[in-house]
Amino acid sequence: METEAVKLIAAALALLPIAAVGIALGMIFSSYNEAIGRNPSSFELLEKKFLLTFALTEALAIFALVISFMILFSN
Repeated sequence: METEAVKLIAAALALLPIAAVGIALGMIFSSYNEAIGRNPSSFELLEKKFLLTFALTEALAIFALVISFMILFSN
């Protein structure tokens, strides 16, 4: 195989964790909405935890994207 083809395959494989991040974000949002619906007075406490978990989960997708770009555009 040519090196360019191997780079494209490796960059595509590095993006696979983004699918898991999408599933995880859906689960985080649904749990947050369910918790707020059951107990609206806990909004302030849950909002801080929700934003932290959302940011950390989204960071995994950004790391996967950066690694994919590094593979794709390296010499």
